[in-house]
Amino acid sequence: QVQLVESGGGSVQAGGSLRLSCAGFGYTYSSYCMGWFRQAPGKEREELVRFYISDGRTIYGDSAKGRFAISRDNAKNTLDLQMNNLKAEDTAMYYCAYGRCDLMVTRIVQYWGQGTQVTVSS
Repeated sequence: QVQLVESGGGSVQAGGSLRLSCAGFGYTYSSYCMGWFRQAPGKEREELVRFYISDGRTIYGDSAKGRFAISRDNAKNTLDLQMNNLKAEDTAMYYCAYGRCDLMVTRIVQYWGQGTQVTVSS
């Protein structure tokens, strides 16, 4: 039974920072990927970052480049997302993801966390 548990969301003023954490339980496939997505009201779910567990490769989406960074703790099986210089347009529900890498590339994700809300006020 795969379970992803996110934490760390909240409200922050523009220019501030937040750190989201995703803890994964119940899975062992090193050939899979973990990632972070977000979805704002009325918009499609957007991929922010994809992490290849097998070799540590990290692919950032355009919205995450330059301001967001991940850190991985293999022992704890966590994937954190550090978000800096937040903007009002970063307001969204943020989701942790886990699944086959080839499917995640096409935005098909086998397992989702429950989501954590990030609200940035200008």
